[in-house]
Amino acid sequence: MVVFVMIPFALTIALSFGTWSGLGPIRWIGLANYGDQLSDPVFLRSIVNTFVIALVTVPVGLGASIVVATMLEKLRTRALYLVMFFAPVVTSSIAVAMIWQQMLRADGLISEALASMFGITPPDWLGDPRLALLAVCAVAIWSSMGLNVVIFLAGLKNIPPSVLEAATVDGAGPVSQFFRIKMPLISPVIFYSTIVAVISSFQTFDIVYVLTNDAGPDNATRTMVYHIYDVGYRSAKFGVASAASVILLLITLVVTMIQLAAQKKLVNYDL
Repeated sequence: MVVFVMIPFALTIALSFGTWSGLGPIRWIGLANYGDQLSDPVFLRSIVNTFVIALVTVPVGLGASIVVATMLEKLRTRALYLVMFFAPVVTSSIAVAMIWQQMLRADGLISEALASMFGITPPDWLGDPRLALLAVCAVAIWSSMGLNVVIFLAGLKNIPPSVLEAATVDGAGPVSQFFRIKMPLISPVIFYSTIVAVISSFQTFDIVYVLTNDAGPDNATRTMVYHIYDVGYRSAKFGVASAASVILLLITLVVTMIQLAAQKKLVNYDL
């Protein structure tokens, strides 16, 4: 852990206060890299895009996963559906992005289907700055949904049947049981999945890199991790990239701490 985590972590922080192109000595420049990034409109755009991805993929993805898990809970053939939903999770994210890139092209399956079925001119899903980021969000939701469905289904199966039976005797219908019993009882599972999903959304890179060909039109899909890769490995500005990495770390820590602070009010650990 010291060799593979702590030492690289310490070196990243140290390098964020200097300038280095990969060759020669590191030159100390203080907080200049941080000032450069916080005043760079491209980096600020990447922060906004990253938060948009988080704000879209986390609630939509988790909400859809809970609904699907609830629908599968009573099905005898749910194992088959779980395999179908889980397949994208175990598939390489690069392969997933490449498949969706072909489907979302102007002459791809989705565009051709819209044109033939409804006679409309399909939009440029990946070339339109207004749609490219939403396409990234949709693919991210699709590729991660299977894992969340499995986790939520396990949480639902862990609810004691006696609790639901008592609610039925008291006249609670399926909708009432879902919101007043099931949701509170699986709130620890939802909380865990939310933290993991938020952190994962902040790390979005491969889908952007493959799906929209390097951050899309006008940096429409440029995320913080992609920005770090672009500045560090393409421009050889490792000090600037390190500063951007530290900023991403701080943002992730702050968001996670806010979630942990809300845990006492939102999470129920009593069965």
